[in-house]
Amino acid sequence: MLKNSYKMLFLLTLMMGTLISISSSSWFSIWMGLEINLLSFIPLMMKSNNLFSSEASLKYFLTQALASSTLLFSIILLFIFSLKMKNFNFFINIIFISSLMMKMGMAPFHFWFPIVMEGLNWMNSMILMTWQKIAPMILLSYCMNFNFLIFSIFMSTIFGAIGGLNQVSLRKLMAFSSINHLGWMTASILNNQNIWKIYFLFYCFLSISVVIIFNNFKFFNLNQIFSFMTFKNLIKTIIFIPLLSLGGLPPFLGFFPKWIVIEHLMNLNFFILMLTMIYFTLITLFFYIRISYSAFLLNHNEMNWNMNFIYFINNKNFKFQALILFISIFGLIFINLLFFII
Repeated sequence: MLKNSYKMLFLLTLMMGTLISISSSSWFSIWMGLEINLLSFIPLMMKSNNLFSSEASLKYFLTQALASSTLLFSIILLFIFSLKMKNFNFFINIIFISSLMMKMGMAPFHFWFPIVMEGLNWMNSMILMTWQKIAPMILLSYCMNFNFLIFSIFMSTIFGAIGGLNQVSLRKLMAFSSINHLGWMTASILNNQNIWKIYFLFYCFLSISVVIIFNNFKFFNLNQIFSFMTFKNLIKTIIFIPLLSLGGLPPFLGFFPKWIVIEHLMNLNFFILMLTMIYFTLITLFFYIRISYSAFLLNHNEMNWNMNFIYFINNKNFKFQALILFISIFGLIFINLLFFII
């Protein structure tokens, strides 16, 4: 308990930095909250016996320091030129948005995100994919630039889909999938922030469930899943259906937030943007189908006494993963019934 007490301290300051940023009324306190968040996450990333985590933390620090300095530079320019040159605000706005996109790893500033994810463990990857995106996304809604944001949505959905095609690392696959989801979240924030809240909550729930499953079985590469043949069908279903739900396969719960965003974009007459996002999201769904293929479709032999199954039933995470399976399958049905009753 005392050995890992520093992690609790840095987790608290990590959350405090995000809350300071999203609740501040001045740009300087927003920047200060982002810096507190950054300096709290780096000690959580580093491990003395793992050189990959030290390298990932150094790359993360350099990238975030560049984004923070760009953000501070845009804030200073805003105070200097906002009253004298109103036409200059357009360029300041682009600089400000670019720094926020670099902070959360959104295309075309996504170059650091898969590399950093590769050097982290699953728990730190979960924080990087979920909590670390809250403050930049909310700050992004303060400074809307439709043309630049639509360009970034196109880039995120395209790079997030194509970038993961030749990847065998599960952490890089999750990183490119997160980049694709960032495009959907930015599209949801174009006109209504409530839609972004719904999408982000569903994304966090599904991402956390998948990360917990991968961390439980120590999955890091694709070939580990291909050799994952000794488990019974119930266990495979519990493991891989949250993956398909995260990809947005229609019968499952992950399709619901995408459904809301598609309807929202249709109301805004962004048909080309909507079709592009749908087409390239099908490629990310291919990632998850490729991961699940060996478990659901390939033939294999099972022993009458399967000790892995007994171990899994006795595992403390079994009930949580069974609950995830139930919600992923029947959650969309319950939501449709609720809308029908209303």
